Amino acid sequence: VYLEEYAPRNIWTTLIEINIANLAGEPSIIFGLLALGALIYGLHLDRSLLVGGITLALLILPIVIVTTREALRAIPQGIREAAYALGATKWQVVRHHLIPYSLGGIATGTIIAMSRALGESAPLMTIGALTFITFLPPAPIQSQPPFVSFQWLNSEFTAMPIQMFNWISRPQAEFSALAATAGVVLILMTLSLNAVAIVLRYRLRKRIKW
Repeated sequence: VYLEEYAPRNIWTTLIEINIANLAGEPSIIFGLLALGALIYGLHLDRSLLVGGITLALLILPIVIVTTREALRAIPQGIREAAYALGATKWQVVRHHLIPYSLGGIATGTIIAMSRALGESAPLMTIGALTFITFLPPAPIQSQPPFVSFQWLNSEFTAMPIQMFNWISRPQAEFSALAATAGVVLILMTLSLNAVAIVLRYRLRKRIKW
């Protein structure tokens, strides 16, 4: 929103826009190398679930930014001019008109970006995702004070595609069945997220009356 509505048009914002557009098309392993160098070697964080989540967040962030800007650009300029003519401030135009009208495109881009992150394994392997899990992470909700625990953020982790590869590499037929089931779950989750994005976009756009 800042880049599209507030930022001045100069060489710096142009460079930022070019970099964001390039990052949206970069291979996912680049973000794994970025997290490895900046978070693990630079900030000395553990190879934990928290670092894995930050890595996937960095992966989908450029996609969300690009789709958000496109959704804002799709709003007719007359909406902005009419609001300014009635005495609205810049923030009032953004808050009461631009964000509600572009919410369908923003939500759709965010959900589709999440569905992309769902099947990513290369960046997680780069930062040290385990190939086999034999333990359960600490539960976030406990029966004793303080009742809420964040220790699970520091636990080791894996990803479903990595676990599937581990299962399919084993000679027993049962592991092949487990890998096939996990693949079906991933496909269903991806299709479900895309379906939610389509329905949400349709409902939000239906409420808009120019």
